[in-house]
Amino acid sequence: MPGYVITNFLIYALVNAFTPGPGNILALNTVTNYGLQKGKPLFSGIFTGYYVVQIICAVFVFGVGAFLPRALNVIKYIGTAYILFLAFHIALSKPEENEEEGSASFLKGFLLQFVNVKIYMFGITALTGFITPYSTALWVLISFELLIATIGTVATSTWIGAGMLIQQFYNKHYRIINIVLALTLLECIWSMFRA
Repeated sequence: MPGYVITNFLIYALVNAFTPGPGNILALNTVTNYGLQKGKPLFSGIFTGYYVVQIICAVFVFGVGAFLPRALNVIKYIGTAYILFLAFHIALSKPEENEEEGSASFLKGFLLQFVNVKIYMFGITALTGFITPYSTALWVLISFELLIATIGTVATSTWIGAGMLIQQFYNKHYRIINIVLALTLLECIWSMFRA
């Protein structure tokens, strides 16, 4: 696998993981409303759910690749459309107003990840766009999905650790940050088709 593919995979993973999404916003909201100690069960649920969903994505892509190999190309184009949508959405988005959450339970964080379409598309697109052109071995797919989940966990932990500081910085500079992130995603699309 060429180095530029791994580099662009990592760029794609970092942009997706660190941009505001349901898990990051909920984690930020919870730490600012309840504090770190009361939020720990929810954070653990978010992290655990992330790993479980990414393993499901790896098994899905492996199954599709084994039984319908041409479907991976179709999924690659669907993934490209998703990245374009994500880039457009990120470029035009504004900071969200957070509503106070009623609880900070493990189950709430865990279940959030199962309905979080962003991380399903994130995992499937990363594999079909960057990895499956070089390998469809299940252990390779799971390894990259575990890497994605680890990057996602680090990103959510960053949102938790920075708390209101990130929110204030993002609120102040969101337009330029969002445009840079969107352009970075467009470069990732370009690299998907160089393979």
